[in-house]
Amino acid sequence: MWTLALLWYHVYVIITENIKNKLEEREIACLSEFATKSRFTRGRKRIEDECSLRTNFQRDRDRILHSKAFRRLKHKTQVFLSPFDDHFRTRLTHTLEVSQIARTIARALDLNEDLTEAIALGHDLGHTPFGHCGEGVLDELVHGGFNHNVQSVRVVEVLEDLNLCHETVDGILTHSWGYKPNTPEAQVVQLADKIAYINHDIEDSVRAGVIAESDLPRDCIDYFSPNQRQRLNKMIIEIVGNSLGKPVVAMSDEAWHYTTKLREWMFANVYVDSPAKLEEDKARYVIKELFHYYCDMLKPACAPEKIERIVTDYISGMTDRYAVERFKENFIPTGLRSCKKDEYLFKLAKVIS
Repeated sequence: MWTLALLWYHVYVIITENIKNKLEEREIACLSEFATKSRFTRGRKRIEDECSLRTNFQRDRDRILHSKAFRRLKHKTQVFLSPFDDHFRTRLTHTLEVSQIARTIARALDLNEDLTEAIALGHDLGHTPFGHCGEGVLDELVHGGFNHNVQSVRVVEVLEDLNLCHETVDGILTHSWGYKPNTPEAQVVQLADKIAYINHDIEDSVRAGVIAESDLPRDCIDYFSPNQRQRLNKMIIEIVGNSLGKPVVAMSDEAWHYTTKLREWMFANVYVDSPAKLEEDKARYVIKELFHYYCDMLKPACAPEKIERIVTDYISGMTDRYAVERFKENFIPTGLRSCKKDEYLFKLAKVIS
């Protein structure tokens, strides 16, 4: 009986190892010469046993998808705080749209779709509650500033310790503009992030009545299209057509000119000063007060040099509604309560200390 079971186990190991090897061989044979092959990854910080069914980048994708930080994205703001209906984007739906766009581009260019998807799904894990408003507040409060891409790396390397491959972590870090990605897959995500939020933020802003499609710059509309689907499709086609057979993924200069102009118009008319931002002063106040409150709370329990780091990790990980609930609990008078709900703050203190 035991001999038969052992025999079947060895057969299972041989079969499953062949699956992983087959996937790696397929990448080497079929992907572009510029694509990042999973067999030749620069590896993880900690060596671990290989999976017999999945490549290294598939494992990264799965770890991000199953992380707690990923699940919290569904209740984090994209542009509109506490939207009044269910059709506005959240940080999670933004992430999924970035992933879809990035995979389309990567597949068309014969790049590594698994690595591309892993980077796309993980790129905003460190984003704050209340969108870029929350990020701006923490940037003002934290010594050395705060950037959500850097915090996303901290999430996967420290707070959830996913032990991802070097290439995945690099792509998460460099998805923000101003950083230089080291793989073509990361270049794809950097572009996909921009064209995703430009297009879906236009749609959400029109839905909210903040702008009308007729308000958009005429030359941008003439170049791309007044129709969102056609506009997004043309942006993707411009990237693919300009990047085929090349080591660098980029739009044509003309397409990038109009994309940048559209992005700048959105900053001037939606992102910075518009009815979409009316609640931001309240959101800023919530985060600022929580930050100071938690710093004071930790003073008796932690080394002073660690307090700011702990509080930053705690607040940046909050969803919008969790931040509001913590504010209510700590600053709005209520009836007698038996306990507080900030236990995770002290768990972080233990981990980081």
